[in-house]
Amino acid sequence: MSLIIPTLALLAVSSFTADPCAAATAEAVSASRPLQGNDTMVSAQGRFVVGLFSPAGSSGRFYLGIWYGNIPVQTVIWVGNRASPLSTVASAQLRVSAADGNLELVGLASSSSSTPAVVWSSNVSSLSTGSNTAVIRDTGNLVLLDGGNSSNVLWQSFDHPTDTQVPEGWLGENKLTGEYQTLTSWRNAQDPAPGMFCDRVDPNGSSEFFLLWNQSRAYWRSGVWTGRVFARLPEATNNVLFNQTYVETPAYRRVTHVLYNNATITRLVIDLTGQIKQYIWVPASQSWQFFWAAPTVQCDVYALCGSFGVCDQRSQPPCRCPPGFAPASERNWALSDWSGGCRRSSAFTCARNGSTTDGFLALNDVNLPDDSLAVGAAQSESECESACLKNCTCQGYTFSASGCAVWHGELRNLEQLYADSGISGSVMYLRLSESGLRDLRGVDRKKRGRTLWLVLGITMAGVAALGTSLFLGWRFLLARRSTSNNEGSSLSVYSYTELRTATKNFSVRLGGGGFGSVYRGVLKRKHKGERTGIQVAVKKMEGLRQGDKQFRTEVSTLGLIHHVNLVRLLGFCSAGDDKMLVYEYMPNGSLDGYLFGGDSNSCPSWRDRYNIMLGIARGLVYLHDGCRECIIHCDIKPENILLDEGMSPRIADFGMAKLVGRDFSRALTTMRGTIGYLAPEWISGLPISTKADVYSYGMVLFELISGRRNTEGYHGHGNGSSEVDAAGLSTFFPLWAAGKVMEGEVSPMADPRLRGDVPEEELDRACKVACWCIQDQVADRPTMAQVVQVLEGIVHVHAPPMPRGLQHLITLM
Repeated sequence: MSLIIPTLALLAVSSFTADPCAAATAEAVSASRPLQGNDTMVSAQGRFVVGLFSPAGSSGRFYLGIWYGNIPVQTVIWVGNRASPLSTVASAQLRVSAADGNLELVGLASSSSSTPAVVWSSNVSSLSTGSNTAVIRDTGNLVLLDGGNSSNVLWQSFDHPTDTQVPEGWLGENKLTGEYQTLTSWRNAQDPAPGMFCDRVDPNGSSEFFLLWNQSRAYWRSGVWTGRVFARLPEATNNVLFNQTYVETPAYRRVTHVLYNNATITRLVIDLTGQIKQYIWVPASQSWQFFWAAPTVQCDVYALCGSFGVCDQRSQPPCRCPPGFAPASERNWALSDWSGGCRRSSAFTCARNGSTTDGFLALNDVNLPDDSLAVGAAQSESECESACLKNCTCQGYTFSASGCAVWHGELRNLEQLYADSGISGSVMYLRLSESGLRDLRGVDRKKRGRTLWLVLGITMAGVAALGTSLFLGWRFLLARRSTSNNEGSSLSVYSYTELRTATKNFSVRLGGGGFGSVYRGVLKRKHKGERTGIQVAVKKMEGLRQGDKQFRTEVSTLGLIHHVNLVRLLGFCSAGDDKMLVYEYMPNGSLDGYLFGGDSNSCPSWRDRYNIMLGIARGLVYLHDGCRECIIHCDIKPENILLDEGMSPRIADFGMAKLVGRDFSRALTTMRGTIGYLAPEWISGLPISTKADVYSYGMVLFELISGRRNTEGYHGHGNGSSEVDAAGLSTFFPLWAAGKVMEGEVSPMADPRLRGDVPEEELDRACKVACWCIQDQVADRPTMAQVVQVLEGIVHVHAPPMPRGLQHLITLM
């Protein structure tokens, strides 16, 4: 299913090998002109290629595939003989059958075969001619055309996708034939045979799409099509890259998408991990960039780690085997195929009379697997354990206030949880044989032995090092005080325990994004002998790989930044892997909630909106020009604009690019809706400058002016004006607004809830500034200092040109 909320993180693309012999290219395939061996067929503009390929490391297995012809990294989007590879290309032919007119692949299916056989066919019945031809189109669609009427498509690869969907392709159901267009993952990185995960439309007839494990267990759903968006993915459908639509007719029901700019190269893949992922090709970096995934949390994929495997979101790879178990296939695990799960290192010992020497291993803080059975008779943990031991098929148990639960057969969907994850885990007792437990105890004894010698050595060395330790401790305290007052930054240094207590174990979550979650807290302070509380917002940084010294240095720099339109940084915590920032608390929340909150009776006045426009602009001027080092925010959007007691705007999350460093673009990947504010250079791979913030600011201006999300389809203002209603039901609002600015008519752009109470001159300034800010060319955008001058009325500007990216959208609507 076509879903996309773009972000920027590198994808490691598998490479493919091909026979080094020279190959010929063709424009079409027929009975008299087959593709032989390494020959390929290329689309008219060279965008896609059809031929045989061999996944790297696959030991001489060859497949019929389609891949991009205009990028250097061979990326396969379709595979014909997924489960029936050829052993050699020497005798292979892709041809139109002279007997029945089908497109077919002929070759040797195994090294022991001596006679070529048909290993794949389009398999269309009732074809009566052998004069049909096959061509590959520039959309990536391989089609078989009627020899008597070339406009008649007899078969097409878009009706039979494998693991990838490209623009203009579709997923859904052919109601006439009963066939489904489904994405199914590869088995592993070297084997394109169908894997465990698929994406398909609801077989019960609704417009909803599901991600399924083993064709049976749904673990993610899109929500039904509302006529404009999928219910659970409103941001995914309307964006600046493509137009996505769901269509149902008597013949089919399916979802597809069409690019606004045909030069964009993007694909949707159901990954080996069971996630559906969107990528875009960035020419500047010559690489695929990851945009969006569902589900966003990898361990939400059902049975990702197979039977008895444990999914751990904080480790890479995410799957591991519990103690007493080992991967069922080490080779498959090395290829990121964990579906085989784990096997016991030693079998149970279970006699017919129920006696056993088996025992249990406690797995702490786990999300329990499904399909447990309640044992009502067990009233204590010992009775629960006994009930499990008496049944030779019992694999484990748990006992809680809810009673005793046991598991039989294979355990799937075990997930490791953490105390700070916000989700409480349970203790599961996993059954192991006596020898398995003995082996674990033996390992523990060896560890204890090594620990004993280490303790003795450390004790001897400790006597000599005591003085050094005291000296270092004294230096650390000095350093702590120095950091707290570094160059006048007045930052406080907090311990993990202090912040955990202040936030009541991180229980009140205010929000979150790609850089971490934010929690509300109260810090206790002594003032004139009395203890008082100060409200704070604590951001827990996620995935930060910086060392302690570098983190402290960067945070101290941010502590020097003070401006009335920036959220003030009060302090930080750097305790091992735990990195946290402590900000002043903003009681009125974010601009996102203020503008788009659920209260229909609440409408920010134009005066408040204009003050917010100016405040954000002034804060950005300070970041760009007023700091010792220029700071590019990189993620200006309503969620990152907070409002203080007086409803003045405060920019939050500034300096995140500086803190996160190379991981910054990856961190943007989990921010829902960010695509509506990203400048074109993020996608094109051009250098990021302060003008990227200018572009994002322009997009925020449109939302302040109109009171609606840019990514929502524009429905007009409902005032009966045909001129306004002509905008249509799915027009991208900035596109429509830019057209109005060029026409010199800005009043229809104002939020209808304002009922016309908007100064015409200020509205005109704001609209023109917004359109200048979102120009495609970096040089055409103003600086933030110039923006402030225009909004203050010091400088006057003429109507801007239509941004070329938006101009292209007009031709498609």
